Amino acid sequence: MTEILIGFTSALWLGILTSISPCPLASNIAAVSFLSKRITHPALVFISGLAYTLGRMVSYAVLGWIIINSLLSVPQVAQFLQKYMSKALGPLLIVTGLILLEVITLRLPGIALSEKHHNKLAESGAPGAFILGFIFALAFCPISAALFFGSLIPLALNNKAGVLLPFIYGIGTGLPVLIFAVAIALGISSMSHWFHRITKLEYYTRRITGVIFILVGLYYIGIYILKLF
Repeated sequence: MTEILIGFTSALWLGILTSISPCPLASNIAAVSFLSKRITHPALVFISGLAYTLGRMVSYAVLGWIIINSLLSVPQVAQFLQKYMSKALGPLLIVTGLILLEVITLRLPGIALSEKHHNKLAESGAPGAFILGFIFALAFCPISAALFFGSLIPLALNNKAGVLLPFIYGIGTGLPVLIFAVAIALGISSMSHWFHRITKLEYYTRRITGVIFILVGLYYIGIYILKLF
């Protein structure tokens, strides 16, 4: 039970950290703001923001579920992971921590939509907002890719409730976005002020998380590779 609770808490935190990272946060606010400009009624703005958030959540949940089940459905791969996952987790956490600290930098291909497709999806209401969120979630930035592939997936593969963790992660990525959608729907004008405050908060939380990942990674290496403990 403790292992499952730790897994859920970790997945939720990784999702929140992903959502408040500069690249995803900027794209989320831009998307929700864009949707709000195409709709006049505040309630519909909130519904579109909620649909966009659900699209992101479903995207992460489906992608994680496919990856985890694909790996575990092959007996040879499942046996390999069962045997070596604990040993691999240490180095993976250290690399992820170094990426969070920006010691290691990655360049990833992006997913872009034309202005025509943006407008078409925005004008189609909640279904279009859902699709927009689903697509934007797949446009991984280096930080979000490190958190999802380098932390969440290994964590899920090593946890009893593994297939549920991508969904919990998706909820974490959706919470800050939903807050901004509510704020825009209510007409709060100081959005830029809050954006800068969250960006500053993310700077410190990401680095603290990076240091924790490195320390936990060293601990795992000491236990499972060097047999020091």
